[in-house]
Amino acid sequence: MRYGAILFPLVPFLLLVNFGLAHASFTVEDERKLGKEFYETLEKSGALIKEPRINDYVNAVGMRIVAQGSKSPFEFRFSVIKSSAINAFATPGGYVYVNSGLITIMENESQLAAVIAHETGHVKARHVAQMIEQSTKISIATLAAIIAGAVFGRGGDLTAAVTGFSMAGASSLSLKYSRDHEEEADRLGMTYLTGAGYDGRTMPEFLRIMRQYEFYASNVPSYFFTHPGTEERIQYLDALIETGHIPEGVTSIIGNFKRIQTMLFVRGADSASSLNHFQNNLKKNPDDVDDLYGLALTQEKLGSIAESQEIFQQALKRSPDDANILRDLGVSYFKSGKTDSAIFYLDRAFRIDGDDEDTLLYLGRAYIAAGQYKSALDLFRRAEKKNIDDADIYYNLAMAYGKMDNPGDSHYNFGIYFKKKNKLESALFHFQAALTFFPKESERAKDINKEIESLKKGNHPRPSAERPIPSGRKRGKSAP
Repeated sequence: MRYGAILFPLVPFLLLVNFGLAHASFTVEDERKLGKEFYETLEKSGALIKEPRINDYVNAVGMRIVAQGSKSPFEFRFSVIKSSAINAFATPGGYVYVNSGLITIMENESQLAAVIAHETGHVKARHVAQMIEQSTKISIATLAAIIAGAVFGRGGDLTAAVTGFSMAGASSLSLKYSRDHEEEADRLGMTYLTGAGYDGRTMPEFLRIMRQYEFYASNVPSYFFTHPGTEERIQYLDALIETGHIPEGVTSIIGNFKRIQTMLFVRGADSASSLNHFQNNLKKNPDDVDDLYGLALTQEKLGSIAESQEIFQQALKRSPDDANILRDLGVSYFKSGKTDSAIFYLDRAFRIDGDDEDTLLYLGRAYIAAGQYKSALDLFRRAEKKNIDDADIYYNLAMAYGKMDNPGDSHYNFGIYFKKKNKLESALFHFQAALTFFPKESERAKDINKEIESLKKGNHPRPSAERPIPSGRKRGKSAP
């Protein structure tokens, strides 16, 4: 398996722009700056999955791996890219990316850890810096053309560009991992993998899975063009296992890997493929909770709400304390206007996992819809303290305060809401209205005056993108 591909066209181009000539010394600080710049480019483009449960899971696996071996000069960050392409790569500075498509073909958590361990080996060994320092000088015009293709790609799709143009450019620039690099990354990766408690055999096992895609996939993963042969790496890893006294490990430590796969599959696949996938799986095992959960989410995407809710109930019978199922069933009832049922299931989910953002926010909205404003206020205040990046928190706080005959706090939170939405005239109106309800020397009046002064001077942040809702949900405003 060649899952160590790096987006090299971005590396020399940005290096020449920001750090000097490609053959100059490439320092640790250069790596940090370059990795951060590339991460921010991906983030701003919307190429990264922002679902907390998925990111928390991948980061939990990644940090177990990073904790092994020698200390790195980099602070690692693990991200999932929205792409069905089968790929993973590392960039300078401790940034590791795994495509959602790669995760969906894995068999267990240890295989994910193996991929991350291999990429971590490349980063800790600073293979990127070595290749850049050894590369020959390339014209800026050539690099500019490559970067334009990598960033804007096919129809402006950055993800398609990431998995297509970038590796073609890398090949032409002769920037690729050597066999020595790959062997070192495998050797280090095996040490990290087993040191973290995972089964070392899953590293060559996953290479064997990937070998099928090398020979049979219609769109060959881009890293196949830039790495040594899969077969040689399998043999090398098998030899490590047989002769290196690799300790026994397990295939699951964090747990619930299939649930993460299910969420990614529903997110990434078209509804017809998703429906077929889960229905076929359930023919083999009708009681599989994850497949029932995936089928319910898919039916909801297709608009078959009643059928979706029935399948959620089937899954819940098999797993009564599953916070994901309870939450999403509650959300489904809320969207259907069945407020009492929504509160019943969302409250159960909240009691199991009070830190889940969507459970907290939807339960608060359901309380508002039911006229239980005090309960709603408690939840939205909790969400505010958690610094959840969602402007609708303040909209719902404003609505709840208004219903409780508290116009001052209602206007104030409407002001925050409109400020976050970058509707500055509306924000200023509500802040000025709020000011009339508080004593001049009160802390709230001081806060409001600061907001008004900031708006008048133009010192306000640009609105951030709304946090995505799992499984294609869209969060709207709560009912008054």
